[in-house]
Amino acid sequence: MTDEQLGKLSAEIGGLLQRQHASVTTAESCTGGGIAQALTAIPGSSAWFGYGFVTYSNEAKKKLVGVRQATLDAHGAVSEAVVLEMAEGALKVSGANYAISVSGIAGPDGGTPQKPVGTVWFGFASGTGRSEAWRQQFAGDRQQVRRLATAWALETLRKQFLENKLDTV
Repeated sequence: MTDEQLGKLSAEIGGLLQRQHASVTTAESCTGGGIAQALTAIPGSSAWFGYGFVTYSNEAKKKLVGVRQATLDAHGAVSEAVVLEMAEGALKVSGANYAISVSGIAGPDGGTPQKPVGTVWFGFASGTGRSEAWRQQFAGDRQQVRRLATAWALETLRKQFLENKLDTV
């Protein structure tokens, strides 16, 4: 996805949030703030984006968004359980209506047979208590995996709105 396409997607999400008088927050690990960067590149984004958490280390995940050590020990940082806790924690800390989280293995090192390079988990939480997680496998080098993960997160949020899966606030 090009920068122009990411910009159009982010602007569409911003418009959807603004019409709903809602806000979104991010909790990002492998994307390093890429989702927040794409969203805040839109003029006027401060109306619907107030917080973004880059929780690259496990310590940051615990301190900033409340991921429990027991969850990290049981499932590892790249897991459904962790991205759900990241999204729910970011939502709680920020007071936003929606949260997106991401944790993955961008490479080139760090993969295992169970979680190869390119494995990325995404979490979503809403202020109405709805949470969901998805796992994706991306091919490419480190930058490609990070960019694909950013684009996938934004596209998924847009689809949630368009398919009326997001609760109105």
